Amino acid sequence: MAVMRVNPNRMELMRLRGQLNVARRGHKLLKDKRDELMRQFISLVRRNQELRLQVEKLLREYNHAMVLARAVMPEQVIETALYSGYDNLTLQARRKNLMSVQVPEFFAHDQTMLEDDVDDKTQKISKELKRSTTYIPYGFSGVSGELDHAILILRKALPAMIELATVEKTTQLLAVEIARTRRRVNSLEHRMIPDLEDTIRSITMKMEENERANTTRLMKVKDLILEKEIRERRSRNEKLFWKNEIS
Repeated sequence: MAVMRVNPNRMELMRLRGQLNVARRGHKLLKDKRDELMRQFISLVRRNQELRLQVEKLLREYNHAMVLARAVMPEQVIETALYSGYDNLTLQARRKNLMSVQVPEFFAHDQTMLEDDVDDKTQKISKELKRSTTYIPYGFSGVSGELDHAILILRKALPAMIELATVEKTTQLLAVEIARTRRRVNSLEHRMIPDLEDTIRSITMKMEENERANTTRLMKVKDLILEKEIRERRSRNEKLFWKNEIS
């Protein structure tokens, strides 16, 4: 691993140790985030598979019912019945925060619903109107039951298709976020943290080496001072000896 080019002093050592602690905490948080994203991603993938199978089954049933309807009814009658619908549908979307990922949510609302009713009688009328306009958008006269069955199947498939779109888009966004989080975890785990550890180890070794050099230098200076004192003391003793001999 690469060693950073910094001054080997205590201030840099304290700064790098602080960065190492932050990097380790960030690495742990990112790993926890990655694991949770993976758990939710796997759950969404399973839900996506279930919804896709459900939607494909309903669409096959719808196609089968429409084939039967076209077999027993003229094409003009079917087109007239389908174009005569007056049931409006609004698709609303909003964003939801999922592990710091903005994922969409889709909701379908019928626009033919009446406003808040005043009494029970009005509520009953509203429910009847809602039922009649929500499920079958045309009159029953001159239309076979096969077309009704196809419309009901398609109506049943619509919520599943909307949920499938939500789940698929959420899965795609989570996959992108998982890849981004994995890159950050690998960068911290295999590059930044080892570099900081190696740099801290290098600075510590240099500081210990400098301390040993200073200790050796001090011991050498002490030896020189002691040697100088010994020589001076020996010189004084010799002078006193010769002075006593002369006297």
